[in-house]
Amino acid sequence: MSELGHWPISVEIAVQWGEMDALNHVNNTVFLRWMETARMNYFIDCGFSELYESEGVGPILANINVDYIKPVGFPDTVTIYNTITLIGNASFEMGYRITSAAMDGATVAAGTASCVVFDYREGKSTPMPDTLRTSILEFEASGNA
Repeated sequence: MSELGHWPISVEIAVQWGEMDALNHVNNTVFLRWMETARMNYFIDCGFSELYESEGVGPILANINVDYIKPVGFPDTVTIYNTITLIGNASFEMGYRITSAAMDGATVAAGTASCVVFDYREGKSTPMPDTLRTSILEFEASGNA
């Protein structure tokens, strides 16, 4: 069994009326913000925030993709699940799954993001510290798989 991909983060967010677009469903850009919220929760919980504060090293988003499966409307509550699926030398990939309470937990979107471990003081990528890699693996092991 893989050490990654256990979905340790889940964030519930109430859909806001103002997130709807002229076609009466949540605008596609809102899904990116929801994913960002889950990603930031992941970074805080696994130790990236502490690393950034102490050493100026943190994640930077390189790429993000979303597959929109079903439209979401108001009122609804979505749950955004987040996991790390791959760790490289100086990068990692995250997975996202967004479900809808109004649709009995059906998946309404799925996504991936590529992130780079970045030294903000030096302005360049840097290898992932072993302490962070260990923290991520431990955090993933606590997930909901």
